Amino acid sequence: MAGNQPIYILPEGTDRFLGRDALRLNIMAGKALAETIRTTLGPKGMDKMLVDSFGDVVVTNDGATILKEMDIVHPTARMLVEIAKKQEDNVGDGTTTAIIIAGELLKKAEELIEMGIHPSTIVIGYQLALAKALDKLFDISISASDKETLMKVAMTAMTGKGSDKAKDYLAKLIVEAVTKVANNGEVDKKDINIQRITGGTVDDSFLVDGILIDKGKADDSMPKEIKNAKIALLKYPLEIKDLETDAKIDLTNPLQRQAFLDNEEEMIKDMVDKVIESGANVLFAQKGIDDLALHYLTRAGILAIKRTKKSDMQRLVKATGAQIVTNVEDLTADQLGEAGIVYEKKIFDQLMVFVEETPNAKAASIVLRGSTRHITGQIERALEDALGVVAATIEDDAVVIGGGAPEIAMSKALKEYAETIPGREQLAITAFAEAIEVVPRTLAENAGLDSIDSIVDLIAAHEDSEYMGLDVFSGKVVDMKAEGVVEPQRVKKQAIRYATEATEMVLRIDDLVAARGALESTGSEDDGMDHSGMPGTYNGMGQGGLPPMM
Repeated sequence: MAGNQPIYILPEGTDRFLGRDALRLNIMAGKALAETIRTTLGPKGMDKMLVDSFGDVVVTNDGATILKEMDIVHPTARMLVEIAKKQEDNVGDGTTTAIIIAGELLKKAEELIEMGIHPSTIVIGYQLALAKALDKLFDISISASDKETLMKVAMTAMTGKGSDKAKDYLAKLIVEAVTKVANNGEVDKKDINIQRITGGTVDDSFLVDGILIDKGKADDSMPKEIKNAKIALLKYPLEIKDLETDAKIDLTNPLQRQAFLDNEEEMIKDMVDKVIESGANVLFAQKGIDDLALHYLTRAGILAIKRTKKSDMQRLVKATGAQIVTNVEDLTADQLGEAGIVYEKKIFDQLMVFVEETPNAKAASIVLRGSTRHITGQIERALEDALGVVAATIEDDAVVIGGGAPEIAMSKALKEYAETIPGREQLAITAFAEAIEVVPRTLAENAGLDSIDSIVDLIAAHEDSEYMGLDVFSGKVVDMKAEGVVEPQRVKKQAIRYATEATEMVLRIDDLVAARGALESTGSEDDGMDHSGMPGTYNGMGQGGLPPMM
């Protein structure tokens, strides 16, 4: 106030929360997000059904998919979604783990703040704990990237994700595909294409040694098979471009009209002649091909595919050695790629083009079969997770034992480490140790087991071996190394690192300024449900607000 007159710095209607209030709201949002997807963790995790405004349904227990399909509103929750995205991009699995660890770290931090410990002290303690936890993780890691280990890693990633009955067979396909495209210990996951085809069973899935294009040839009269293929990749459309502006052509007699049509035909024929002169017998066009051009291409015995996806064009470049030509006038023989055979084949009710025996063998495709699109969609997500973890294992040559064993080992080491640290940071390190136990505790809860008994049994078992983990199917603590339950070291390393970074960012915020309504749920007011005061409520894809906490 100045002279009894208010001074407005922020726009009218702006919501502002300071100090503890801001921190409380942010922590509440993080915990709500973690609770939303916590039940999906592990082999016995439950699924979520997400329905968008168009009625499209996604059924999944994949954390990355759930977070992507939910329209998260709260800015803090969106920050946590970003770490899940980073985890997915970097490893391909462990997104749920990263989020629930972040949620538990925030919960423990809130308890410490209530005890009077400053957030900065907690941040320092968490940083010390992270460094020690990663040191322990590296100590218990095993150097292994042989095919047997890769199979175990792939099967562990797919367990509980709708592919259990065929996970052995699917794991074999993934390992074969990844080892095929691996180059000096590096794997470009873009070199592997997963193509879903509804119809049949999962056991009908197979691996293609080459490139798979999910469409048939552009004209039925074209040859179905070309051996010793010379492949042209054309970004330029083989058709007459429409004028960008309105234009009017005055034709005064039928002869002028015929001359106009003849000129168009001649232009199209010239373009096709350029393709023929280059020596190409297979053409992949990223854009359209005129019907008349198809006629000339067919007459020349060329197999053409139109409107090829950009990602497929890039794969064809790497596999065949062809160059993408932007103008058909520039197409020459030295820009063509090669393949031993290119052919069209019908799988169930879908025509597809196969490009095999390519000079660069770093290309593979997996044809995924299933009875419905929902089943193939769920299994595809499991395959993508398995693809990511197998690639990470090859690149890092390091795995850890699953079943909650790494978390218990790290927690035990952190509790011992905390006793050597003077000051209040000791409490933060102990809280960090307890927080990462949320992974085995959640595995137990989702399997219907007593989480307290399971954690106690795990801690006791780790006195003898750091490979002891929770078998959620038997409910017993067993040697997970002997059971073959292994995960890439990178999954655990990045999940803990990203979760800690996100938690530190939240704890450093002491002022929250938001436009009115920015923190509120976007859920429908007349959907018949009471969303007030319900952290973690979401109404399906595109409508979820997390959370309405004001």
